[in-house]
Amino acid sequence: MPIYRERYRRREGGLDAPGRSWMVIAAYGLRALTRRKAFVYLMIVAWIPAVVRAVQIYAAANFPQAAFLAITPQTFRDFLNQQEMFVFFITVYGGSGLIADDIRSNSLQLYLSRPLTRMQYAAGKFAVLATVLALVTWVPAMLLLVVEVLFAGSLSFVRSNLYLLPAITLFSIIEIAVSALTMLALSSLSKSRWFVAVLYAGLGFFTQAVFGATRVATDSTSFSWIAVFGNLVQIGDVIFRLKPRYDTPPFVSAAMLALIIAASVVVLSRRIRAIEVVT
Repeated sequence: MPIYRERYRRREGGLDAPGRSWMVIAAYGLRALTRRKAFVYLMIVAWIPAVVRAVQIYAAANFPQAAFLAITPQTFRDFLNQQEMFVFFITVYGGSGLIADDIRSNSLQLYLSRPLTRMQYAAGKFAVLATVLALVTWVPAMLLLVVEVLFAGSLSFVRSNLYLLPAITLFSIIEIAVSALTMLALSSLSKSRWFVAVLYAGLGFFTQAVFGATRVATDSTSFSWIAVFGNLVQIGDVIFRLKPRYDTPPFVSAAMLALIIAASVVVLSRRIRAIEVVT
């Protein structure tokens, strides 16, 4: 059909707010995840430990004679320790294809051919995984603190253990950052989400197996820094003011986690390259 007249019209809706492109990517990624029934079921199962802990808090408030039900800071550390399994599965299921799928379908070039920087793209993908991981770590742990206050009818426990608020927050941030950035870095290395999932699982289990072998050979836990999950456990104990369960100095575990985060950022910056658009 021939065009007889070309006119410019004012764009409806105004200008896009600068620096918010990552929010569009994050919102789309979260919608895509919530459409998967398997992911929804996984999130529901991940909340079962929180419900069990809430029942424990209720029982401790109503049956104080049952000493084994008493709520202590160890209770919240144990809860987050329980959630590590769900953090692993959610990271694998929800994060393995975040970048790999874009590379396979050539969507990455389309993303970066628009007014979108590499940092904004990576931030949007990170926000997807960080949000769902926070929903099974930081959010339920904080809600359990609220439940304790409601059932106890006072703020005495929170006042006595005020450090729990920053402890839960700091440990959740560290765990989410390590898990999400590692997965995104691996996802940027392949076009296959299944290969990325196997690679992430292999990285975690292999390092844990090596640590287990050294533990048996040396009859010591000084090599826990080899295992990614071992470093998280060690740092978590320190943050919650508990006795570290391994012999590795906490600063070594912290350095290893920082190294993992830095390496993941470097891999992402090299793999996600902006495409110059010639107009």
